[in-house]
Amino acid sequence: MNSIFIIAHAPLANALRASVLHVFPDAHEHIVALDVQPNVPPEETQASAKIMMTQLSHVPGIKKTLVLTDIFGATPCNVASKLVDGVNAKLIAGVNLPMLLRAVSYRSESLDILVSRAVA
Repeated sequence: MNSIFIIAHAPLANALRASVLHVFPDAHEHIVALDVQPNVPPEETQASAKIMMTQLSHVPGIKKTLVLTDIFGATPCNVASKLVDGVNAKLIAGVNLPMLLRAVSYRSESLDILVSRAVA
């Protein structure tokens, strides 16, 4: 099973997580969200994201992580890009609710298939 990590401008990340958990309440352990606050230095956000990513890797049954972010080139995306290695985690920018719902639906597939399903 893959986990999903949403990193986006506040309050979007947690709002997306709450919306998807309304449809898939059993996915609460596999989906985490980090709201990037406007007054927090990127280094602090990076540290928080790294801790959350490490915690995800210790959840039983989690193999790999799909990281979703809102705007390519913005702070959330820059933070996220430093977390992914391309093998155990992949990054997609431009997250939206339909994409997230597809990703959750296919989270048991391989990470590469999950990425292609999410962007379809």
